[in-house]
Amino acid sequence: MAEVKSTSKRWEEMETDVLVKIFKELNMIELSPVSQVCHSWRLACSDIWLWHTFDLGLLKSNFIQTRASPYIWVDDRSDRRLTRVLKTAMALSRGNITCLIFHFDLYMKDDHLSYISERCPHLKRLVLPAWNRITKNGICQAIQRWQELESLTMPWIAHPPYIMEEISRNCKNFTQLKVMGSFDMNFALAIAANIPKLKVLSVRCSMLMKEALLYILDVMEDLEVLNISHCFLLEGRSTTFPGSRMVKELEESILCKTSRLREFLYCQSSSCITCQRMILDEGLMRWWKYEDWFWRLDEVNCLALEGYGKLFDQSSVNIALRD
Repeated sequence: MAEVKSTSKRWEEMETDVLVKIFKELNMIELSPVSQVCHSWRLACSDIWLWHTFDLGLLKSNFIQTRASPYIWVDDRSDRRLTRVLKTAMALSRGNITCLIFHFDLYMKDDHLSYISERCPHLKRLVLPAWNRITKNGICQAIQRWQELESLTMPWIAHPPYIMEEISRNCKNFTQLKVMGSFDMNFALAIAANIPKLKVLSVRCSMLMKEALLYILDVMEDLEVLNISHCFLLEGRSTTFPGSRMVKELEESILCKTSRLREFLYCQSSSCITCQRMILDEGLMRWWKYEDWFWRLDEVNCLALEGYGKLFDQSSVNIALRD
């Protein structure tokens, strides 16, 4: 019988394009050791196709909630682990990251954020839903470096103007904002004054003041998409005012103002699980109690994180689309 020669290749001899397609299925935690196997594998792990989005969704801090600012204590091992992951990712990505996603329970420090901002100069989208340990100076310096930033997911903060002012000065293409927490007149005023060209705004699962909603609808002429699904809508002076009253149904005057929008999304259904959770949590969603992917949802497709755009119940969400 004639000898048959094998045409198979060793792993390190595989075409780079093939390796890249395989490595695309791995997350950052898995990709880090893979990149250390050999030169060809490290080259594949540095391919630009792998690094448009850097999703740290699997990485959480070991933390304890505290009563004093910053209301979070994080152990040193979590900080060291985050530092190691960031060093590997920044080395492999070679400045090609355009979308950066952090877990809701990943609490970084100024040093981490500064390290990232220096090495991701072309960032267009940032999902940073918690920044207890980041200072005002830390976030402002990062935004100054991200002049191509277009989209931000951020937590509620007591004094939002300084962030909006920094975005106004440095991010000329900024058009999308998602706020996770409370949305009051301070937030509405800061947005209108500094980013009046905002096109997409989501405050889903927020404690929303009716006065702030009306103000946004009245003055934000370039706004095209607004999502207030599952919001805890209050009528009164502020989210902390004892006399505030919950609004259980949108008034016709509000719906009339939204008619100019291309897309308006809202949900106040007693059968909606998310609305039920908002009521149980008294308007301040306790994300840590629920599914790990729950905070990643959004009814606005461009703000939903990859793979989680359509997990909500369409029948319980009112969507108004206009030509």
